[in-house]
Amino acid sequence: MKTHTEKLTFDETIKLESGSTLSGFELMIETYGELNQNKDNAVLVCHAFSGNHHAAGTKTEGGKPGWWDQIIGDDKTIDTSKYFVVSVNNLGGCDGSSGPISISPETNQMYGASFPEVSVKDWVNAQKTLLEYLKIPAWEMVAGGSLGGMQALQWSISYPTLIKKAAIIAASSKISSQNIALNEVAREIIRKDENFAEGDYHLQNIKPKKGLKAARMLGHITYLSEANMRKRFGRKLQSPETKIDEEVSYEVENYLQYKGEQFAETFDANSYILMTKAMDSFDPAKDFEQDLVKCFKQIKAKLFIASFNSDWLFPKEYGKDIQLSAIKAGVRSSYVELEGDYGHDSFLFHSDEYASSLKNFLESDE
Repeated sequence: MKTHTEKLTFDETIKLESGSTLSGFELMIETYGELNQNKDNAVLVCHAFSGNHHAAGTKTEGGKPGWWDQIIGDDKTIDTSKYFVVSVNNLGGCDGSSGPISISPETNQMYGASFPEVSVKDWVNAQKTLLEYLKIPAWEMVAGGSLGGMQALQWSISYPTLIKKAAIIAASSKISSQNIALNEVAREIIRKDENFAEGDYHLQNIKPKKGLKAARMLGHITYLSEANMRKRFGRKLQSPETKIDEEVSYEVENYLQYKGEQFAETFDANSYILMTKAMDSFDPAKDFEQDLVKCFKQIKAKLFIASFNSDWLFPKEYGKDIQLSAIKAGVRSSYVELEGDYGHDSFLFHSDEYASSLKNFLESDE
């Protein structure tokens, strides 16, 4: 699989939904496969809130597989011997695109807490600039899970003539008040860290690792299913030789400690806050008198909507609501409820049913 990683710099000003502007911005991208002569085989994959541009393969990131490596690659579901796949780290992230750890041209210091709020629509607008840069007439498909699925949906609404298919997986047209509450608890945990310094921790060369770790531990519980946790961990005690912390008693505690510690080493706290707020604010119907059917009247793309039966964070009702609104709006669409062993995270993992349904959708005629 041919892989290319590049940081692109755009000089044009981008106006954000918040009213703020960025006078130029950077996007870190990774591509897989090759663009054909007609430029009609391009697929954009959009990451969930803690993801980045590294979606497949092990060429970059120290040999670590990309977040959708089970789905993207030669002879895989999104076959890179046929399709040119583009993955981009979103604005506000911390893996190369403009975000809180970038240098502000105004102050010549890291943005830190001063980086403006971003939205799903802002990401799609930046991705549209990328589409133009690549001289691609339209995406054959835009796909993603969770917050990535929200971007795929927004693409179909914002730029109906620039996208042929949208795969909206384990996603929603807006999240519940319970999910907003969980995100706010995570943000408050970060803010209360003694090293948060009101978001300007970079200026003091410190990092709110304890807060980030605890926030990720909380989040990780919501990504898994109770059945998966019961099957994987049960109430098994952790071996003393492999404990992450002396306070740990159970394997599930040890697992969460490990995942939280890993995440806190690599992710930025301000990016965490920005990404979760973007998720909270996503509600495309707000521009159409809160009428999702009226909102979907803009859509020309064919939609694939998928939910997982073990996902309690974004349950199947979310996907069904998108499908019902699409039907009422006269949008070509299909809905599938899939078996998933990993709760909300099931969209990241291959299964035969999942792979065949997504592959058939991508390769279907218009």
